[in-house]
Amino acid sequence: MHIPDNFLGLEKEFTDYKKSKVTIIQVPYDGTTTYRKGASKGPRAIIEASKQVELYDDELDYIPSEVGVHTSRPINVQGNANEVANNLYEEIKKQIEKNKFIITLGGEHSISSGAVRAFKEKFENLSVLHLDAHSDLRDSYEGSKYNHACVIRRIFDLGVKFTQVGIRSISEEEEPFIKKKKLNIFFCRNIYNNENWFKEAIDSLTDNVYITIDLDVFDPGIMPAVGTPEPGGLDWYKVINFLKEVFKKKNVVGFDVVELCPIEDNIASDFLAARLAYKLIAYKFHKI
Repeated sequence: MHIPDNFLGLEKEFTDYKKSKVTIIQVPYDGTTTYRKGASKGPRAIIEASKQVELYDDELDYIPSEVGVHTSRPINVQGNANEVANNLYEEIKKQIEKNKFIITLGGEHSISSGAVRAFKEKFENLSVLHLDAHSDLRDSYEGSKYNHACVIRRIFDLGVKFTQVGIRSISEEEEPFIKKKKLNIFFCRNIYNNENWFKEAIDSLTDNVYITIDLDVFDPGIMPAVGTPEPGGLDWYKVINFLKEVFKKKNVVGFDVVELCPIEDNIASDFLAARLAYKLIAYKFHKI
């Protein structure tokens, strides 16, 4: 059986650009990764895995793909991290003007600053929800201000408020910055085994929210295919239950899923990433 080569393997009826409410943008970039490389192969792996995702969502009794999901060609990733982020910024600006709900598949995390810049220009009172094992607040790393380890610092420089969830690794350099700026961080050691923090985290966000998800927010037991698999991460249900509440209470304007580094002969991580993206489409377009 031939499966169309797009996110979810959809037939043309549900991928037509003009009719589709969702646009998938692929950014196969891996220029500043400092440990395990391979994030450039992440978007392709997510697309392939998504073709096996069941389109019917049994939790919601709903078929999210029927809103239309268009998969665009990968953007130009030639150049340094800042140039690639700028390319993504330009592409997202075009898609926003077409009133598309935009999902970006990375690629490494450095690209997210370009996405946030585009959404900030469109949506007043924007905040960012950042799910990650690492705070990514270094001012520079390995000689670059646009390293993947600096992406949230660059978002801070944009003047965008953000809340971080699942953090379990920060550098000595970042710790005083976090305290000085009184940043909203929900460390994994405090939240992994309860949901008491959901309301506080959601209340810290503004009405319009962009979500950036580094897949290493998940425990490496279920998500080993990342650049730096920190132990002690969140599980599937904790993440999706939290995000469901975010979509219920806030206007989520777009999101990205980044840092998948596929492992040969281990498709579980690829499938998790694809399932996550599809689940969030469901939460966006179904009245929860």
